[in-house]
Amino acid sequence: MTEIGTHGRMLHRRKARDAGTRPELLEAAGQVFAEKGFHRATGREICDRAHANPAAINYYFGGMEGLYAAVIEEAHGRLLTLEKLSSAIEGKADARAKLKAIIELAVDLLSGPISSSWVLRVFGREILSPSAALGALIDKQGIPKARILRSIVAELMALPEDDPAVARGCFTLIAPCAMLLVADRQSLQRLLPGLDPGQKNAPALARHFLRYALAGLEAVGQESRNGG
Repeated sequence: MTEIGTHGRMLHRRKARDAGTRPELLEAAGQVFAEKGFHRATGREICDRAHANPAAINYYFGGMEGLYAAVIEEAHGRLLTLEKLSSAIEGKADARAKLKAIIELAVDLLSGPISSSWVLRVFGREILSPSAALGALIDKQGIPKARILRSIVAELMALPEDDPAVARGCFTLIAPCAMLLVADRQSLQRLLPGLDPGQKNAPALARHFLRYALAGLEAVGQESRNGG
């Protein structure tokens, strides 16, 4: 066995190990941030859970703030990203079909296995107490998604996109999904027995959201057009 060959294999193993460290740190950090929040989390605990060197956070993320920003981005990446939203409405003929696709996708994601993971708890914490990480994500993902939703709602309401009623319509569409994002599922079921926002009931919940949204947007749009 040559020295060059041994060195090459060692380098390959090191690269493979390092490639696994970053996702392991993200997963461990997500769990810790979900349990304790950013300010009570420690790099040592995160590295211990990830079985990583204590210097790994600085090496991969430049520190705890960089790690937290990466965790927020990772959490969002498992939710309704701009790319997933754009793909869902691609080829849809009209605003009604686009809204149906968005609602079905959002409810399915928020009702699925992700609802019991760290993702919703971390992202829910961030929404209720936002950091600079959320601001960057809003610029990159939130505003483009809002533009898409605004165009769909404006078409459904037969109003200009800059009409205040359109913004209110978007808000009422976002609110139920925001509730699924931040609310404790057990508490929801205690308050509203029979709701059961789990994955098996996601299709029924999505149909309800869609019917409710379409009826409301149509009624408010007509009222606005009539000067109400």
